[in-house]
Amino acid sequence: MNSKPYKPSRPVYILSAGSVTGQKEKRGPLGRCFDLSGDDRFGKESWEKAESEMQRLAVGIAMRKAGFRTDEMDALFAGDLINQCTSSSYGLLSYRIPFLGLFGACSTCAEGLLMAAVYLGSGGFDRAAAVTSSHYCSAERQFRFPLEYGGQRPPTAQWTVTGAGAFVLSAAARDSVRCTVPFLPEITEVLPGCIVDRGINDANNMGAAMAPAAADTLERYFRGTGSSPEQFDLIVTGDLGREGSAILNDLLAVRGIDVVKNHVDCGTMIYAEKESDTHAGGSGCGCSAVVLAADLLENIRSGVLKDILFVGTGALMNPLSLNQGQNIPGIAHLVRIHGVPRKKLCQQETEVSHHADTP
Repeated sequence: MNSKPYKPSRPVYILSAGSVTGQKEKRGPLGRCFDLSGDDRFGKESWEKAESEMQRLAVGIAMRKAGFRTDEMDALFAGDLINQCTSSSYGLLSYRIPFLGLFGACSTCAEGLLMAAVYLGSGGFDRAAAVTSSHYCSAERQFRFPLEYGGQRPPTAQWTVTGAGAFVLSAAARDSVRCTVPFLPEITEVLPGCIVDRGINDANNMGAAMAPAAADTLERYFRGTGSSPEQFDLIVTGDLGREGSAILNDLLAVRGIDVVKNHVDCGTMIYAEKESDTHAGGSGCGCSAVVLAADLLENIRSGVLKDILFVGTGALMNPLSLNQGQNIPGIAHLVRIHGVPRKKLCQQETEVSHHADTP
């Protein structure tokens, strides 16, 4: 098994991000960070159409921030939780950008960034966007019970975030120097996860299903690179919630890896524990996407964070597999994001220009 991460052959930068959420997320600790928040319908007649609208809006926000037109983009990586990723395909119809649909459950944000980094870093594309979303109401209707049922949720259950996060990435040197932020986020390494099944079949305990996959990916990364957890400002999972985070820490501890001091989880960051009544925290594709877009990347741009591991975790199930009582396999994809000082980018561009002008 290959445990060494892929390192892009040329720098891949996250130029901009857009975040769109519902009102419950707006009332949470990160509410002031989101670009746009609306009611759960977003002007549409169904929750599924509302989720599509969130993706459309998030991509538009990210594109405007980056200053790009759709005809300047090479690819769009997108996915969601609804059957056959229809939120993405319907929501992004108006964008004439080559489309690559993804499904990684709640790991889709990390998977999209990983795939974009591989294509851009290898020289296949120059610019790409990645977007994902989830919606509490549409997810409940598909995976659990209609909201009208009013079922009791156990303490291990997580609340699917109503949100969409979009990112614009580029490997073109001319794009990076246009940015005015003190530090520009660069994807320096990515490591795809392996499917891990530890016998969990409780749809109300996603954290327990995904934690073993997160532990597996992190152990592979640390063993393969020879690095240690304390080298990073944060090790971010998304999204194990409180239940899964505790399990992850225990699983890594028995393997001699201690991440307790700098591990955080998007599912525990997005909602206030006591006020929100979300039990074990947030989940869904949109959870880690909006936390990364609105909070983590902003802290990298300002220099508060310099080097993080972003580990998207997903439960690879569907309604049919749940109804048949099958286990819930987990997956976890790793993306390393480093803040590059703007001064360094300008120096690199000057050196490239000077070299090009030299006879």
